Amino acid sequence: TGPYGPHTSSSSSPPSSSIPAFCPVQPSRHILERQSRMLSFRVEYRQRSTEVVLEDASTVGDIKSILETELQVPVSKMQLKGWKSGDVSDSTILRSLHLPKNNSLYVLTPDIAPSASTSQRLSNQNYLLVISHREAQRDYSLNFPASKTIQEVRQPHTCLSPSTSMTLASSGISYPCHHLTVCRRSSPALTVDQTDECTDVHMVSDSEGDDFEDAPEFGVDESEVFGMGSASCQKSPMMPENSENEGDALLHFTAEFSRRYGDCHPVFYIGSLEAASQEAFYGKARDRKLLAIYLHNDESVLGNVFCSQMMCADSIVSYLSQNFITWAWDVTKEANKARLLTMCTRHFGSVVAQTIRTYKTDQFPLLLIVMGKRTSNEVLNVIQGNTTVDELMRRLMGAMEIFTAQQQEDIKDEDEREAREMVKREQDEAYRLSLEADRKKREAQEREEAEQVHQERIRKEQEEEREAIRLSLEQALPPEPKEEGGEPVSKLRIRTPSGEFLERRFLGSCKLQVLFDFIASKGYPSDEFKLLTTFPRRNITQIDPAWSLVEAKLFPQETLFLEAKE
Repeated sequence: TGPYGPHTSSSSSPPSSSIPAFCPVQPSRHILERQSRMLSFRVEYRQRSTEVVLEDASTVGDIKSILETELQVPVSKMQLKGWKSGDVSDSTILRSLHLPKNNSLYVLTPDIAPSASTSQRLSNQNYLLVISHREAQRDYSLNFPASKTIQEVRQPHTCLSPSTSMTLASSGISYPCHHLTVCRRSSPALTVDQTDECTDVHMVSDSEGDDFEDAPEFGVDESEVFGMGSASCQKSPMMPENSENEGDALLHFTAEFSRRYGDCHPVFYIGSLEAASQEAFYGKARDRKLLAIYLHNDESVLGNVFCSQMMCADSIVSYLSQNFITWAWDVTKEANKARLLTMCTRHFGSVVAQTIRTYKTDQFPLLLIVMGKRTSNEVLNVIQGNTTVDELMRRLMGAMEIFTAQQQEDIKDEDEREAREMVKREQDEAYRLSLEADRKKREAQEREEAEQVHQERIRKEQEEEREAIRLSLEQALPPEPKEEGGEPVSKLRIRTPSGEFLERRFLGSCKLQVLFDFIASKGYPSDEFKLLTTFPRRNITQIDPAWSLVEAKLFPQETLFLEAKE
């Protein structure tokens, strides 16, 4: 069909790949005044999945009309189940049901027998036979694989119509549930409708044309009448007794559950109850889930029904997988039950353990819905085995509503706490960076001060060294000659870089080195300063120090100046 037409996918195709059916509906004027919502429905029918999308102003009958076209099932023979408010009429407006955006429904057609291809497909499924015992006024629910023959279902000594070699899948009885009635008959040869007093048992199918006759004595034990006591129905335990490791026990439980009821079942958490609680309750608020604890008891007559019809229903499996951590335990054996009570007392308190003790065997299986809270874990709901898919889904959704409200508060608190922690981390980081900057600044200042001290010490050492050299040079200088002496005297006037003048008399025969030593003794060593003549400009420090003043033409007098070397 087109992109807005109905689409059906087989069980092998993921539901997410199906294209939803869209049915525009013309609402009345008073409905137009309100804003319409689009609702999505995933509808299961005999291993097929159909998605329907339409406005909340539509009716239940509108959904059925779409399904009639898609499934080729008359509306008159269609039962649309899965409403959380119970059964509704075709004229019910969807808006009045206050439905969420996404919904799961299923179709039952008890008046339509499955086709040959359907029988082949059902051969791997399980049938629920609900047998009403008229005289005892009791109902028994038995679960059988579709491959079982009618002969294997009933006791093996009597005749049965239809053929006893026919399997349940090909017999045409209603799937997944079929009702039968047990009553007295006058003799084995009488027809189905003859119900006079006799010693035999007559088994009548609620569907036309299906007769089940059983011939054991009426006085035998009821479990034998329904094949529950025969050796062929003996089951291996769901969980070994006194298993040392909880993970190994859960692996055995999962394998046995799959063997009995098929692979379509909730994903059971493999591990201890404590580990399952940690997984469900103690992550981030957005990742937390409810904990569903399934307690199985093989001695309960409700066990097969609850497992095959409730725990293996597609809608229940999907809902549990998305919203719950599912953990399971078998309490058939007293040792395993005692171990469970010990675990529950440790993790949830004695009240929960005492509550489990109060339930009788026939009230099992139990499904405990547990929510993690800040201070303790709370059991929101205890669902007993005598329930329906609709009631189970309603109670699961009710628990989810409570959990979602609490989760939103936890998310808000967690976000606020993380925001506060983020601000604190930012402040701490800013403070750390400030301390780091102050430390680096202090260290740089300390290094600078240390360097200054070091340079000052070097400077003082150098000054002391220069002063020692100056004193030694000053002491080594020959005495200044007198002007009236007999030897020729040269009078030199030297201007310093500061503008001061140094004046001294030297013998004309005195070496230039003596002049250089004199200048150095005044603080102007020749390795730092140049001694120059004014005109013509000559660098005296470049002349051989062994020359005399006369040879250097610094006689009888000369004005010189000092200039720092570059």
